[in-house]
Amino acid sequence: MPAKQAMRYDAAEFLESDADIVAYLNAALEDGDPSLVSAVLGDIARARDMAQLARETGVTRNSLHKAL
Repeated sequence: MPAKQAMRYDAAEFLESDADIVAYLNAALEDGDPSLVSAVLGDIARARDMAQLARETGVTRNSLHKAL
């Protein structure tokens, strides 16, 4: 029997609206784990297009990737 391959889950693919993003971020903040909040911010940035976010904030895309 061939081994089954797991699909990689990317939360950014499911953040389709502002309400989704707010709920996701609030859940992470309620947890209180700083590493989780950082990961969630990275998911949100990817969902919103990292390059566009970098242009809007005046931060380089590379710096955003490192920070998040």
